[in-house]
Amino acid sequence: MPPVEGLRAPLLRQTLSALEMFRQTVDRCPDDLWLAGKHPRAYWRIAFHASYYAHMYLSQDLESFKPWGKTRVDCRILWDQPKVEEPYSKAEILEYIDFIAQIAPERMQALDLTAPYCGFPWYQDLSKIEHLFLALRHLQGHVGQLSELLMARDIEIDWIGPMTI
Repeated sequence: MPPVEGLRAPLLRQTLSALEMFRQTVDRCPDDLWLAGKHPRAYWRIAFHASYYAHMYLSQDLESFKPWGKTRVDCRILWDQPKVEEPYSKAEILEYIDFIAQIAPERMQALDLTAPYCGFPWYQDLSKIEHLFLALRHLQGHVGQLSELLMARDIEIDWIGPMTI
């Protein structure tokens, strides 16, 4: 067994833990904060962005990624000046997060962790295993961003240790 195979289960546990913490940032968000923020960095849009990339990065490569059925692709953009879109509801983003958590075990099992290229052209020099670490940092970065907005309103999220798989 290649040494990276021993990382598959820990990566899955940490991904599921990060998704659960992310879920809390959506679930506990007050309605007025959900819509707050300067375009394109409204709370709801950051939540969709984090969901979209957490989902995408569980694919072997860009070509094999199949977007969630309710995806409006431009909503993933947090840079430049994307068009203004109708906000996703909290219920829709919670549904998306639950979908990602449900498919994560199968997706993680299917990934070639030994691939020398991650499969995403904006990360030319990353192996698949390093890309998975980057994906966790990306998701947890947005969890931190959203949880800080909640903490400014005295709303806490719980720390989640490794999930059981």
